[in-house]
Amino acid sequence: MAEDWKDDPEAKRWVHEVLTDMAPKMAESAYVMQLVPRGEHSEGDVKFWVELGASIMMDKPILAVIEEGQKVPEKLRLIADRIVRLPPGPPGPEGAERLQRALSQMHEDLGISDG
Repeated sequence: MAEDWKDDPEAKRWVHEVLTDMAPKMAESAYVMQLVPRGEHSEGDVKFWVELGASIMMDKPILAVIEEGQKVPEKLRLIADRIVRLPPGPPGPEGAERLQRALSQMHEDLGISDG
């Protein structure tokens, strides 16, 4: 069954998009912000797995964004340069402020001007 994707035109299209769109954009970026899927979705989110693996293999700094109350896998804790926890649902003012602070700290760590 794992090989079935090779015969699926949609899967082939997605792999092509990863190689021609996602990977080049990631290669050009200073860091990667990973939106960690919620627990019930994390054990099957192939897109997240590919993005995280590519981030690691490209040696990109990683800002992991995770929902409050969600367990952070120990390996993710080891590789993420920063982890920001946001309240569940749409990020109201408090969540937006936390995210902005984490982005500013990431920029500061990497010597990127916010201006």
